[in-house]
Formats: sequence, structure tokens, C-alpha cells
Amino acid sequence: MKQLPNILTLGNLFCGALAAVFILETPGFLATFNGQDYLVSPPPPVFWASVLVGVAAVLDFLDGFVARLLRVQSPIGKELDSLADVVTFGLVPGLILYQMLRDSWMQQPDAMDVRLWSMLPALLVPCFAAYRLAKFNLDDRQQAGFLGMPTPAVGLTVASFPLVGLYGPAWLAGALHHPWVLYLVIALFCMLMVSEIPFFSLKIKSMAFKSNVLPYLVVVLTLLSIPVLHWGAVAFACALYIVLCVAKHWVFPD
Repeated sequence: MKQLPNILTLGNLFCGALAAVFILETPGFLATFNGQDYLVSPPPPVFWASVLVGVAAVLDFLDGFVARLLRVQSPIGKELDSLADVVTFGLVPGLILYQMLRDSWMQQPDAMDVRLWSMLPALLVPCFAAYRLAKFNLDDRQQAGFLGMPTPAVGLTVASFPLVGLYGPAWLAGALHHPWVLYLVIALFCMLMVSEIPFFSLKIKSMAFKSNVLPYLVVVLTLLSIPVLHWGAVAFACALYIVLCVAKHWVFPD
């Protein structure tokens, strides 16, 4: 039982590694055009990568909950959790954004002129996530909340983007297929992860309404948005989370 939280953390890492495999696995096939054979690579199955990030987020919640329940918190568990998070909620979102940028540029009129550097900004996400997690491990101020946007929130939001493209509202899916929108998303998340803006924890530790007003507000409004936004509700929850935290920081600074 002592190792159960670490096993759950490794489950998080396994889901993240498998999600990366799904993103990178692009089965090719031969197609003939004007008598010439071409190797065609369809879009990768990022749907399952998104699902695996969701499963990993549940495991990420459970490992800390179980560790506190069994009173077996340990320094190795804290370090292991960050190592798993940098893969699942840092590297995997970066790869998803890389593929989305590639697909969005391929739809542009000058697609044949697109170079590798046009997709490389997506890889800033895992870099900033790693820095944010290292900072978190050394910062004693982040016991009850966070300074900077937590990486699981970034990972879950980015993982919802492919699902928005498949099942979300057309206007939002169209926006997420524009490369400059994706660049803006990358810049915003990177900036917020390493910022000093306080972000409240969504883990409800007591049922007292007064101490959980903002988490309850995020949950209720997100549930109400599901019939309209479908999978876009995840992105809406993230946007609402950011707005509430930034507004609280500006209006009611500590």
C-alpha cells in the first residue's frame, strides 16, 4: 500500500508516453495520382491521445489524494509526480500543438513553402512546463494554491482541442485551425505557467461554500456550457479559470 501513490503516478506517466505514441504514429499508404505513386500520411489518431491525457489527469489527482489518505507522502513521490507531469502535461500538449500547426499550415494557399520552424514554437510548451514544475518543487509559497498556471490545466485544455475539432462547435473548431490563433495560445500558456499570478486550486478540500466559491463557480458554469459548447466546454473552463484568477489578482491582490 505504501507504493500505491507512486504506482498511480507511473500510470500517469504511462498514459502520457502512450499518448505521445498515438500522436507520432502516422500510418502511411500509397496513393496513385496521374499514374504516379505517392506515400500519403493521414492525420495522426490524436483523439486517443486526448482521451489518455484525461485518464492521466484522473490518476494525477488520485496519487496525491491516496498519498494524503494513507499518510505516505514522500520526497520521491513529489519528484516522480513532476517528472510524470512534464511528459503528460508538457510534452504531449506540445506535440498536439505541433501537429495542429502542421495541419493548419497545410490548409494555407502557400502550404508548399512552409518550413519546419513554423511548427517549432509548439515545443516551447514542454520547455516552459518543465521550468514551471521545477520552480513549483522549490517554492514553499505554493502549498495551498499555485503561482503561475498549473501544467495539468494547460495539458487538459490543449488535449481538448482535437476533440473540439471533431465534436465541438464549428466556429471554435475553425478558430483552432488558424495558425496565428495557435501561436497566441502557445504564447499565453507559456507566459502564464511561469508568471507570479496566483491560481487557486480546483481540488475541493472541504464542502464549505465560502472557501470554495471560485472552484464551485468554474464547475457550475462549465456544466451549464456543455449543451452549447460540447467538448469546447473544457476550453471554456480553462478560459474562465484564467479570467477569474487574473481578475482576483488585479482586483483583490494579496
